[in-house]
Amino acid sequence: MPEHPIEGLMKTAMESIKEMVDVNTVVGDPVETPDGSVIIPVSRVACGFAAGGGEFEVGGENKDGGGGTPTPGFGGGSGGGVSVKPIGFLVVGNGHVRMLPVDGNTVADRLIDIAPQVIDQIQNIFKRGEMQPQTQVTYKTSTPASPIS
Repeated sequence: MPEHPIEGLMKTAMESIKEMVDVNTVVGDPVETPDGSVIIPVSRVACGFAAGGGEFEVGGENKDGGGGTPTPGFGGGSGGGVSVKPIGFLVVGNGHVRMLPVDGNTVADRLIDIAPQVIDQIQNIFKRGEMQPQTQVTYKTSTPASPIS
């Protein structure tokens, strides 16, 4: 059975999308910095694909000039799209693995990222004995407060 024209359209579109999107698009090639850290880009990839077509009768004679049934005509099209959005960078180095998001407004991610550093600093302060006792100052007023009307 011969291949239907829509199959060719779909195959061409899918092969083109396959060439554009591979595993290196989602997790990029690692880049080594001079200090030995490795930075790996991470992206979100979305793709879409559509194909359609229709057959219609062509008036007149058959292609071979005979008087048989005419060969149906075909009209069709296909399309596809790919969206690649960077979401962050995975940084591996100095015994740490960190995810640096591209969107700087992720407060929770930033807090989780700096929590070990804050804990280390607090421990260092207690070890050095630099915590000074704080005195609390209270103020007394001689006139009672009047109610607001």
